[in-house]
Amino acid sequence: MRILNDLYEEPRAESLPPAVTAAPSRKSQLLEVLVFLFLIGPSMVLSFFALKGGAVSFDLLAGATILRDLALVCLLAFFLWRNQEPVRRIGWTAQGVFREAVLGIVLFIPMLIAANAIETYLRGAGLSGTPKSLSNMLTPSGPWEFALAFILVVVVAIAEETIFRGYLMLRIGSLTGSSAAAVILSAAIFSVGHGYEGVAGVATVGFMGLVLALVYLWRRSLVAPMVMHFLQDFIAIFALPLLLHK
Repeated sequence: MRILNDLYEEPRAESLPPAVTAAPSRKSQLLEVLVFLFLIGPSMVLSFFALKGGAVSFDLLAGATILRDLALVCLLAFFLWRNQEPVRRIGWTAQGVFREAVLGIVLFIPMLIAANAIETYLRGAGLSGTPKSLSNMLTPSGPWEFALAFILVVVVAIAEETIFRGYLMLRIGSLTGSSAAAVILSAAIFSVGHGYEGVAGVATVGFMGLVLALVYLWRRSLVAPMVMHFLQDFIAIFALPLLLHK
């Protein structure tokens, strides 16, 4: 477990730019996390009640999601800039990009099979899934919406891995001193934002969050998790609707 715990240790002064000598204080990190959770928490909890009051168009949902995720990444960039922390602390590294991307493709296949099996079992056991009416709203139907769907998939994969795997795991691991806490809590927070998918969907997303977190801890790079996340959403949001549309 030593290689996993290294991710949350104070960075060595010789490995950082001259202005950076240590990670921010625990108080500063705690305040950051509380502010961040305050910003995203209410909307994530409200996802359990999403769209029950009426229909919303796909382009409105996609546009709002894209803008939200980009805004949150900008907030995290500000935190890092203020603390003078290098982006590699949250898994942004160009080292071995091609190798990591291929690994992400390979690891995606067993994750997809396991996630589908879990969701099928849970729905068979009577747990709720995504309502059909909501599923229709989340499905693109025209050239403009499919173009927007592709942009959505790219932005979400990059932004949410940066948010939930990169930033939250770094801060939770640093505050608790536990890799296990970082994995479990980040996956739990990630799953809450998918409340609109029903209990079975939330549990399945939580499982995928655990897998992505473990891959990130293993590789110490966000590339593979981003590729896995992209492929998952690409199939569900773009490829399958496109095939059905044709």
